[in-house]
Amino acid sequence: MNAYLIIFGRIISIMLLTLFITLFIMGKRPIGELPVFDFITIIVIGAIVGADIADPEIKHLPTAFAVVVLALFQRLISYTIVQNKKVRQMITFEPTVIVQEGKILFKSLQKIHYTVDEVLMLLREKDIFDISKVAFAIVESNGNLSVLKKADEENPTKKDMQIPVVEGGLPLTVVLDGAFMQENIRQLHTSEDQIWQKLKEKGYSSLKDIFHASMDQKGEISISPYEYKGIIMEIDR
Repeated sequence: MNAYLIIFGRIISIMLLTLFITLFIMGKRPIGELPVFDFITIIVIGAIVGADIADPEIKHLPTAFAVVVLALFQRLISYTIVQNKKVRQMITFEPTVIVQEGKILFKSLQKIHYTVDEVLMLLREKDIFDISKVAFAIVESNGNLSVLKKADEENPTKKDMQIPVVEGGLPLTVVLDGAFMQENIRQLHTSEDQIWQKLKEKGYSSLKDIFHASMDQKGEISISPYEYKGIIMEIDR
């Protein structure tokens, strides 16, 4: 019975301490926006606390001390990150441009281990279904996506100007990793030969040069070659 009372007491005390420490670390940020170092700190605290609660044989005060020291260490690192750019670059992820002028940057996706499907999903979450309308898309250090549309896609819209609009439908991937996507091509009621003709008109002589290409119902095609590197940019953090 004493063991259960000890565990109950530990749960109450350690939960209050952990709540305070977590708020101390996070501030007002949602947990999904935590930097990697802060996230790892919370995981380590959870591992320490879990072992302490489950085993009455483990001394309680050293656990509490370890949690407090971890929180103070995290705060020291956070302060250093703010004050020192070199440390910030070492510990946090740098913002990465993944789409530029309607083209997906293959090297950037390799660097951050993203797939084309993940990029397209993130764009759809921003209500962007046609990648050709994107000037820049940047994956921030916390994993969020920031998007700047091309100037001619910003307000005023065609609706504002009362200009008739012909819907192009949802663009589908027709080429991925240098190969045709046959199912999507069938859904667009076209053929590989017709798409290949459009690619040749854009100056491409080999399918292996193309990382990603999408096409809508109107036949408008957007192409991202492997070798497209975009403009070299440095994004301040």
